[in-house]
Amino acid sequence: MSDGPLPASARLSLPARLHLLAWDTTRLRLTGAALLPHLVRAGALTELAQRGLLVDDEGIATPVDPDSRTGDAVLDGLLDLVRESRPRRWRSWVAPWARSTLVAVREQLTADGYLRAEKRRFLGILPPADHVLDRVAAANALREEARQVLDGPVPAAEVSEREAAVVVLAAAAGLRTLVPGGLRGHHGRRIEELTERGAADFPALREVVQELRKAVNDAAPDASAPAAG
Repeated sequence: MSDGPLPASARLSLPARLHLLAWDTTRLRLTGAALLPHLVRAGALTELAQRGLLVDDEGIATPVDPDSRTGDAVLDGLLDLVRESRPRRWRSWVAPWARSTLVAVREQLTADGYLRAEKRRFLGILPPADHVLDRVAAANALREEARQVLDGPVPAAEVSEREAAVVVLAAAAGLRTLVPGGLRGHHGRRIEELTERGAADFPALREVVQELRKAVNDAAPDASAPAAG
């Protein structure tokens, strides 16, 4: 298990941060497996909108430039998919082909040393690799940052849109690693304030959050089941 220094270029995207937030660092297992593809896709959509590469055109998620790139394989992969597909509303991009975004995030985190691929033979057969969390301290630090945003004391209006989006999306997906089930009602007002903040320059964030909540309801009671990385 490694917690050494990361490459200087390793700036975590929203989907990468959300993936790491889904790890239970005590039990070293991934939680919320049923909703993780939706969650990382929602994070990628939000980041592209925050960067100004996807804009709202009468409710449609629309690329600004046919040639623009971010340099991030996960974000560029989704940007290409949006360009090559028929026009869709924001909420309609949360689920379709979302597993491809999850796989790309997992590969990126593995390459950057946050996750480690492990292959275990079963009856002589080598199945696809499981992934384990390799940088526990980094995941803990991300969770602590998110909890500080969720609990305050910084007013929501002073929280960055990026930090607000992390907490709002994680809460919408029901991540128990951030918001334990018994405390969700307690944080309701704060989450609404952070949603307002995150939607300041990205009004469609509300639509994305609603789609995540719908996925939570549709996946119950399996949404919080553990899964291999």
